[in-house]
Amino acid sequence: MDVELRPIERADVETVWEMQVEAFSDLLEKYQDFDTSPGAESIEKIIAKFEQPWTTYYFIIVSNEKVGVIRIVDKKDGSRKRISPIWIMKEHRHKGYAQQAICNAEKLHGQKNWCLDTILQEEGNLHIYEKLGYHRTGRVEKINDQMDIVFLEKD
Repeated sequence: MDVELRPIERADVETVWEMQVEAFSDLLEKYQDFDTSPGAESIEKIIAKFEQPWTTYYFIIVSNEKVGVIRIVDKKDGSRKRISPIWIMKEHRHKGYAQQAICNAEKLHGQKNWCLDTILQEEGNLHIYEKLGYHRTGRVEKINDQMDIVFLEKD
């Protein structure tokens, strides 16, 4: 499997937003977290993130097809690099693409000093991150009665 990360250009931001809304729609419906879900973000918020000098969005490409997106926050100041968010489109899930995309991002931005967060109740996501060497920090944030966010780090 050859997973490529291709930097996103300003002209691609609307596509990224459309993909993000679609990819997170099931989780948004399940958890009703309209204040925190990437599925509820406006295109203006995506544009603002894209324009941050420390943010790089990448299309996750397999066989020249956009199967997902990963956003890397790397301030290059010694602080932890952050994955926020990553997603694979529904029809491409469970093929190892997210794991390979994270490994590729770590090669591009440095192997150490990473963080991310995910939904505690989504055991599949936790399994992927822990398999890649991320460990829970002990910090958990309650979002609503159905959902908590768990924070992970990789040294």
